[in-house]
Amino acid sequence: MSRDEEKMRAAKRAVGFIEDGQIVGLGTGSTASHAITMIARRVQGGLWVRGVPTSNVTERLARDAGIELLSLNEVDHIDVTLDGADEIDPDFNMIKGGGGALAREKLVAVASKKRIIMVDSSKLMRKLGSHFPVPVEVLPFGSKVAARALESVGCSPKLREVNGSPFVTDNMNWILDCATGLMDDPAGLEMAIKQINGVVECGLFSKLADVLVVGGQDGATVIEAGSGNLDLFDWR
Repeated sequence: MSRDEEKMRAAKRAVGFIEDGQIVGLGTGSTASHAITMIARRVQGGLWVRGVPTSNVTERLARDAGIELLSLNEVDHIDVTLDGADEIDPDFNMIKGGGGALAREKLVAVASKKRIIMVDSSKLMRKLGSHFPVPVEVLPFGSKVAARALESVGCSPKLREVNGSPFVTDNMNWILDCATGLMDDPAGLEMAIKQINGVVECGLFSKLADVLVVGGQDGATVIEAGSGNLDLFDWR
């Protein structure tokens, strides 16, 4: 089974959690895109929900699909958010932001009553940092100052570029992708990074997942945080 098929199965299962009348956080990335398409089908079938997008790309996709949208500032809370992850560990710590939407994704996650993370099996890691760098969104002004400070906390930052120019986020900032090696304390590193002047947000998401949905050969497996059923998965 391909990774994309696993993502589609995870998205299908996660969309089943959505109930009529809810405000739904709409994540960014390939798995979230599958979920948005499936939510749109349910909307066409009579489901009424309103979505809060985490990026301009997601906003366009959801709007074109016929999903009613709100901004984060228009709501007091979000009922449920569906999003993906680049890596997730058994404690439900995550690396996110491969698509560059980490700042808005984290704000939406913090505002949500339930955070559902949809992944394919390749994203399950015993320790974070083995495959993906940690994206850190920084102010372009003084980005080198932030880069030096990131080095001092054990990161190896590299400016994300597209066609030879800095990648620009929806917030008009830059991203430093930080290699870290395997992490023993993701929450501690997240705190250290966020204290650096010039850092807008960090792609480490500590304890911001409530439900993990993993697509696989037999459909999708669902585990809630703290349930103790982690042996159902093959952690790399």
